[in-house]
Amino acid sequence: MEIIDISTEISERMTIYPGNPGVSIKTRRNADGFAVSELRIGSHTGTHMDAPYHVFDSGKRAGGTKLEKLYGRCRVLDLTKVKGSIEADDIRVFRIRRGEIILLKTRNSLIKSKRFRKDFVYIGKSAAKLLAESGANAIGVDYLSVEKFGAKPESHRILLSKMAVFEGLSLSNIKPGSYLFIGFPIKIGIDAAPVRAVLIKN
Repeated sequence: MEIIDISTEISERMTIYPGNPGVSIKTRRNADGFAVSELRIGSHTGTHMDAPYHVFDSGKRAGGTKLEKLYGRCRVLDLTKVKGSIEADDIRVFRIRRGEIILLKTRNSLIKSKRFRKDFVYIGKSAAKLLAESGANAIGVDYLSVEKFGAKPESHRILLSKMAVFEGLSLSNIKPGSYLFIGFPIKIGIDAAPVRAVLIKN
């Protein structure tokens, strides 16, 4: 069995979505000799899970997500040939099954720069509808948003009405195929939460 970490390390030098809070980490050693750190990050920093409350006023918050939806059969799909918007025709060929967790490996995984890229590959409205209707438990992407940069949250609303959404996954070294996925957010009642996401390969 192989456990593969697909989470982004939290650091002060990491890529941040424009307008979101930056990362601040301060560590001190108290009088008893224990190291104690203060960590300040935005809720959508690095690898995280969006909750419905991110786009719906009455939506569930991150800490209230059913963990059963965040663990289970997973497929990493190869969409590295797609430029710009992922649409329904790009997804349909994979025949997504109810209960699956789907991770989309795109050309975003080829980005090496720490500088934020506005031209990242995103999930278009038609693909979001197909995914929402598929009965999949969750969708994950390899950049900091499922939505086109600067766009209204249409894909977010479609997806979050039906499934969990993971953003900021590190898939650059992951081969397309079947895995077991585990991605539990910290238990906190806000719009999103950091996740330690892993894939397990037997």
